[in-house]
Amino acid sequence: MTRKRNRFDDSYKLEVVKMVKDQGLTVPQVCLDQNLGETAVRRWIRQYDAEQLGQAGIGNPLTAEQKRIRQLEQENRQLKTDNDILKKGYRLLCPRTEVTYRLVRQLQQKAYSVAHVCRLLNVSRSGFYEARRRAQAPAPLSCPVVAQLKASFAASNGCSGSRSLSKALRAEGMHVGRYKVRRMMRANGLRSVWKRKFVHTTDSKHNLPIAENVLNRQFEMQAANTAWVADITYIQTRSGWLYLAVVLDLFSRKIVGWAMAPSMPAELVCSAMQMAIAQRRPPPGLIAHSDRGSQYASAIYRSLLARHGMQQSMSRKGNCWDNAVMERFFLSLKMERVWRRNYANHGEAIRDITQYIVGYYNNERLHSKLGYLPPTVYERTMALKQPIEVSGIS
Repeated sequence: MTRKRNRFDDSYKLEVVKMVKDQGLTVPQVCLDQNLGETAVRRWIRQYDAEQLGQAGIGNPLTAEQKRIRQLEQENRQLKTDNDILKKGYRLLCPRTEVTYRLVRQLQQKAYSVAHVCRLLNVSRSGFYEARRRAQAPAPLSCPVVAQLKASFAASNGCSGSRSLSKALRAEGMHVGRYKVRRMMRANGLRSVWKRKFVHTTDSKHNLPIAENVLNRQFEMQAANTAWVADITYIQTRSGWLYLAVVLDLFSRKIVGWAMAPSMPAELVCSAMQMAIAQRRPPPGLIAHSDRGSQYASAIYRSLLARHGMQQSMSRKGNCWDNAVMERFFLSLKMERVWRRNYANHGEAIRDITQYIVGYYNNERLHSKLGYLPPTVYERTMALKQPIEVSGIS
């Protein structure tokens, strides 16, 4: 039987190349997650490199304006590389942060701004001011209460707040009030990783069409590409909020599509769904479940589902349990990765979250629901157990 050759559009090829080029993933990792051949992916990378060097690549010959743009991009990359070499060389010579902050103070006295110097040395400006404040402040006195507070905080893996820590101290026979515990935490630099801001991502107050709840909490599927769930969450960075749209296959709990952007228009959820469709090529009749957000009720998203024969399903109003599997993934993502990071900008967050999805969650993280197998391994294991049809006889 002749194998049908898959054809991918240029936008999907570019997304795959960016995973390798910009987000630090290896070609085998991307091929394993996206079910692609290494030969094809390496060919796409060579074509991309040829275009970046100003060559014609696989398309038409470049115009003079395009060549000028390629030249400017190459010069920009060269300047960035030279700057990185100087930064790495400085860190090799002066690895201690005290030396770095001392250099910042010296350059500040020569009329250079702290923000400019910290950016060039790749250090945090808030960290510089905090180190200066600690140097000027008297050292906190050590006592049994502070020692027990630090021990209880470490035992909770940095998750407990002042309420739970005050109760933990009382259990040890130390009657300390909550507000005193809060002051002690602030004085000793103990900050709970669970403290976070709430950002509203679902706007169900609209006049757009609402689909029925076809999924109806039926989260157990017998085959892949039978039902997908989708949702949007937010990621905090020092450069502003980053929104993440995700598509998950209920059969294997595998993330089959995702997209990130500093805003959350309907195009964001469409990009995540298009990635899932390009990778999985689902048959008609697949259930695409989401909440009632305006992005999922938009005309372009409904048109995308209709073109591929998908059946749209939506949760009941204000009912997060109708999409509990996706909510659980977001909780795992934030507990295991996001809340333990302090992203400086959107690019850093995109690289780290992509690495989590492709390099860890889909291919390494053990799921108790899947018999303690990663989603990709689970799908391949179940595929081997299915009967193979030969000449119409299974």
